Amino acid sequence: MIAIRDIVERHKTGEPVGITSVCSAHPLVIEAALRHGLERGSALVLIEATSNQVNQDGGYTGMQPAGFRDFVWAIADRVGFPRDRIALGGDHLGPNAWTRLSPEEAMAKAETMVADYVRAGFGKIHLDCSMSCAGDPVPLPERTIAERAARLCAAAEAAAPAEAATLPCYVIGTEVPVPGGAAEDLHELQVTTPAAALATLEMHHDLFSRAGLADAWDRVIATVVQPGVEFDHDKVVDYLPAAAAELSAAIEPVDHIVFEAHSTDYQTQDALAALVRDHFAILKVGPGLTFALREALWGLDAIERELLPPAQRANLRQVALARMHADPANWTKYYDREGNALDLQLQYSLSDRIRYYWPDEAIAAAQERLFANLRRTIPPLALVSQYLPAGFAAHRAGRASLDPADLVIAQVSAVLDAYHGACHPDV
Repeated sequence: MIAIRDIVERHKTGEPVGITSVCSAHPLVIEAALRHGLERGSALVLIEATSNQVNQDGGYTGMQPAGFRDFVWAIADRVGFPRDRIALGGDHLGPNAWTRLSPEEAMAKAETMVADYVRAGFGKIHLDCSMSCAGDPVPLPERTIAERAARLCAAAEAAAPAEAATLPCYVIGTEVPVPGGAAEDLHELQVTTPAAALATLEMHHDLFSRAGLADAWDRVIATVVQPGVEFDHDKVVDYLPAAAAELSAAIEPVDHIVFEAHSTDYQTQDALAALVRDHFAILKVGPGLTFALREALWGLDAIERELLPPAQRANLRQVALARMHADPANWTKYYDREGNALDLQLQYSLSDRIRYYWPDEAIAAAQERLFANLRRTIPPLALVSQYLPAGFAAHRAGRASLDPADLVIAQVSAVLDAYHGACHPDV
């Protein structure tokens, strides 16, 4: 995608600009990103889907790549955001959804998936083959990871349109912690060494060239490294520029490539700005946005309890907790507490595993009922201020109505403000 490559090129020539990557499939988060882009006059809004969310088998959203594209476009059309200012990306595209299969079977599935993403118009493709499949060694050797990435790149290039303006750009490498937040307690992270980062680039470059993918290599815009940022259930490891200084300097002489930072959720705006300045120019955020969404929904639930008698309430929080207890598949590997302590984790963990449950039919119905209740009984400003201060501020500034969806979007937009400020310091 030319727009993304232009921003990367501006960064490489010395401008401290970056790109926010919104990694979420929640419709209100996507609407918030697009409305935020309209309000800020953003030339580009980048929205990414992961291989677990969206693939040819439907992923956990039930959507294939073309379906996700149409889903985003429909929201954009409704809010008036131009489609040509939307960039779609595929995150961690590789065999991750099929690691129970043999390497050959899993890679064949991954090739189909990557091709489907490219044919659907996804212009930013993260090639991630770092996960071991059935019978593979653990961890997977670096060369095997790079060989498989080159294989997926070939599948993507074969599916790509002929027009130069719409050829995909690529991201290689993978961060050390697991996608979506660490499962273990964190204290300090090991920053990727310059030698390791440059070796990854050199190996991929060599294997891409051998596979006849020199033109595709010219469209590699970033490599994923660990700058020393992460979060677990209740802690955030903050970015320390001094710890990443040597890594930052290592990418400066590398043509057309910056670093991509994952797990930047919950970093301060100053830390985000420092990341961009230090060449971690693509900032991915996902759980931090759905965490803000959950905060707003719980605030609306509290307002409902203040305003309505028990028989009329949707009881969204109660319904969500009940469904998470009834179907623990998406959190049981991560949370190990019991009783009230477990309920606190289910709701408030920074890793935000509750995000997998918003499409649940009972939870979605409770949310719809909550919104309907608060549209019939409009909350007074005092309650909005008490439970949704970001929504209150947006309403007072004329940026949001008291509609419950608007108040949720205002909460998410407050998070996006920090990213926008970091990526566009002169705006």
